[in-house]
Amino acid sequence: MLIRARKHISPLTLRILAINVLALALLLAGLLYLDQYREGLLEVKIDALATNGTIIAGALGEAAGNDARGLPVLNPRGARTMVRRLVALTGARARLFDDHGRILADSRVLISAGREVIARPLESNEADATSLHRRFGAWLGHVFHRRHDLPPYKDNDRQTAANYEEARDALQGEASQSRRVTDDGEVIVSVAIPVQRFKKILGALMLSAGTADVERSVAEARFAILGVFVVALGVTVLLSLYLAASIVRPLHHLAEAAETVRQHPGQRESIPDLRRRGDEIGDLSGALWEMTTALYQRLDAIEGFAADVAHEIRNPLTSIKSAVEVLEKSKDKEAQARLLAIINDDIRRLDRLIGDISDASRLDAELARSEPEPLDLIALCETLIDMARTTPVSDTGPTFELVIENELGVEAANKGTLIVPGMADRLGQVVWNLLDNATSFSPPLGLVRLTVIDAGSKAKLIVEDEGPGLPEGKFVAVFERFYSERPAGEDFGVHSGLGLSISQQIVLAHDGSITASNITGADGVVSGARFEVRLPKINASI
Repeated sequence: MLIRARKHISPLTLRILAINVLALALLLAGLLYLDQYREGLLEVKIDALATNGTIIAGALGEAAGNDARGLPVLNPRGARTMVRRLVALTGARARLFDDHGRILADSRVLISAGREVIARPLESNEADATSLHRRFGAWLGHVFHRRHDLPPYKDNDRQTAANYEEARDALQGEASQSRRVTDDGEVIVSVAIPVQRFKKILGALMLSAGTADVERSVAEARFAILGVFVVALGVTVLLSLYLAASIVRPLHHLAEAAETVRQHPGQRESIPDLRRRGDEIGDLSGALWEMTTALYQRLDAIEGFAADVAHEIRNPLTSIKSAVEVLEKSKDKEAQARLLAIINDDIRRLDRLIGDISDASRLDAELARSEPEPLDLIALCETLIDMARTTPVSDTGPTFELVIENELGVEAANKGTLIVPGMADRLGQVVWNLLDNATSFSPPLGLVRLTVIDAGSKAKLIVEDEGPGLPEGKFVAVFERFYSERPAGEDFGVHSGLGLSISQQIVLAHDGSITASNITGADGVVSGARFEVRLPKINASI
């Protein structure tokens, strides 16, 4: 595994920034669109034009005169004056057409001394007229509000109602409105109101206004949103960098420490302890820390195991070598027989050592791969007791007794079941090792008692014998590898000293515990050894 070179900005930091900024940018795009806000302003403007147009059209209708036949008709001179004065307060352009569609008045055309003067709005002299601020606002409006689908707005030199659809509709008695776009992109809204008197249509009044004020309001809203966005973007970037730093930096430290452990296990580089964070990185740190600790413990165990194995194998090999050297020189038949017996004993010891060492070396991997299954501990113990009874060591060997007790320590009336999670063959190996150990220390015709107890959330296995007990201060040492404290008269090489160590390893792998003690009477005299195994329980029905 290669640790990537540390960069100024890590890929994870860039991803966090990209995700947070993208979400903010999408929100900004949605806010800048402001379509409903713009449409609302346009509708308000059109409604205002329609209201003003209705008032002016009503006034024009009331001020209409009569022709020679007595029919109502618009007075061109009075209509022009009235239109110009009434529309001045609205800021809109007013055009009045007669019932034949000919233009009678245009608020932008002033007639003086027989000449027409066209009035146009003066361009703003404000400093921001051509500023980046205004141009950027216009560009945003162009981006978010396409106007290509609107018909073009054009003023003909000779204007008639036929040039404007809304004016034609008004001459038919229907109020109408429209939107058009000029060559420079400004939207012009128009409303046309029929001018009537006594239900007779005298003409059409058309009010038109630009939407620069609407676009200005929308642009101001956009710039306000952009200002908030800039602040939010700065906060988002800072918080994203802080979040990334709180994730990336500890992960990088953990990766560096793990790589150091891989490349230089002898340095025992400690994994940073970040468990106080209380989050997933803290959990990862704790898991790596525990994994590294277990790794070093395993390395120490392998190193110690290898040293113990070398020491234990060297002893019988040295003995065999010495016996062979003496055998070559000895001519005495009895001495040769004794030397051959020593060699045979050492070979048996080596064979037993190799078998137990092989079992111990495979045990870790087997326990790690195997999944515990529900196991009836009482049935297992019954089977092992039956095996011990049917395979006696000698005529003076011990007898075996199985006792089942409930949670109160009272012997159960029926055996029932006691279920624990475990591997039957390995837990059976533990019980058999303890029975074998008790058998080897029992006096002739002694008693080995196996007690199974339902102890609430735990199941207890107790193996007791009537032997000499364990040496004081050796209650923990008996579980060490190759520890040997054998009874007098036992054949050499029968036990390798790994049985209790293997048993402890199996019990610990089952989340249990195993302890050793002596059985002491009221007078303080030791009357045997006692081994107790505690295992977690699934259920019990004794």
